[in-house]
Amino acid sequence: MAQTQPFLATLKSLGCRLALDDFGTGFSSYAYLKRLPVDYLKIDGQFIRNLSQDPVDLAMVRSINEVAHILGKRTVAEFVESEAIMQQLIDLRVDYAQGFFVGQSVPLKTILQTQRQA
Repeated sequence: MAQTQPFLATLKSLGCRLALDDFGTGFSSYAYLKRLPVDYLKIDGQFIRNLSQDPVDLAMVRSINEVAHILGKRTVAEFVESEAIMQQLIDLRVDYAQGFFVGQSVPLKTILQTQRQA
């Protein structure tokens, strides 16, 4: 952590925006969230997948989102795969969503070809 914080601060000073991925699992914790100068917090998909059926997942996402917002960070929900989940994320005021409900994955080559044709 002693080396990570200055490194991330340097990246931010260069104009980079940073995201902490898979929050809520592994080494991602509230302690890191408070100490790392990230801009975005990606809420791990294991909390999103059953959001509309599992009250514990709902409470976890609500908590993660509220703490992130208090710290001035934006939130991204991973694995958004249904309208019901998207509506709950809207109700919770999660900032961004990614997943098959939002849009299918597209090969980078396809995106670049589309941009060249435009």
